[in-house]
Amino acid sequence: MVRELHIAPRKQGLHEVTRELESLVSEWARESGKRDGLCTVFVRHTSASLVIQENADPSARRDLEAFLARLVPEGDPLYEHVTEGPDDMPAHVRAALTATSLSIPILGGRLALGTWQGVYLWEHRRQPSERSLVVHLSQ
Repeated sequence: MVRELHIAPRKQGLHEVTRELESLVSEWARESGKRDGLCTVFVRHTSASLVIQENADPSARRDLEAFLARLVPEGDPLYEHVTEGPDDMPAHVRAALTATSLSIPILGGRLALGTWQGVYLWEHRRQPSERSLVVHLSQ
C-alpha cells in the first residue's frame, strides 16, 4: 500500500507525524490482514527532512533545533544560492545532513518505535509550505 500524507507545518522546526503514520499502519493491517512488515516514509522536498526523535520532553527537540541552527546558520557568506531567501540554502544543507527517508519495522500491526520515540517532519524553512510524505507499507 502506498499513500501520500500532506502536512502543513505552521513554523520552522520539528512536527510530529507519528499519529498519522500509525493510522495508515492500522488501515494497512486491517485491509491486508498482515501484522508485520515495513513502513518506509519519504519526504518529497529538498528543504525539509525526517527524523526519529524523543517525543516526551519538548526541550530535547528545542535543543536539537538550536544545535542544527548553530551548525548551519543563515546568512553565511559561503552561500551562493540566495535567490529564494536567506533561509533557503541553510534549509538544503540541514536536509542533506539529516534524512529524506526512514524505514520503520511494523510489529503486531504497529510501528516498532521505542517508548520515547516519535517520527517528525523537520521543516527547515522559516516560511513553511505544505509538505508531502510518501508512505509505503509492505510485508
